[in-house]
Amino acid sequence: MDAAAGLGALFVSSFVSATLLPGGSEAVLWTVVRSDHGLLWPAIGVATAGNTLGGLTSYALGRVLPRRDKIRGIDWVRRHGAPALLLSWLPVVGDGLCVAAGWLRVNPWLATACIALGKFARYCVVAVTA
Repeated sequence: MDAAAGLGALFVSSFVSATLLPGGSEAVLWTVVRSDHGLLWPAIGVATAGNTLGGLTSYALGRVLPRRDKIRGIDWVRRHGAPALLLSWLPVVGDGLCVAAGWLRVNPWLATACIALGKFARYCVVAVTA
């Protein structure tokens, strides 16, 4: 596998996986790392960046939603603030947490840091098992 093509596919997959669209970025990450163990850290970085940007897309969508709409995860984010976004990697729930954080106007810098940290930790676990 061409490294650049593999990392490009990983970025797209990880971005899409973090939005409301379905995706399987873990499988792509696993494949990239298995094909070339020298790509371990670049692949984790690319996957984290793509997935974080996808999560921030959901955050931005939450910021533009009318204030009267009920958002899944709103109570959790209201109670725990930005640290709730450490769980943004969870399937189904994670997207709702990002949207809820945007809707609640959680500090965008802190939100970005928490989203990135949670996603980085998940991708480290996946990549190390490859």
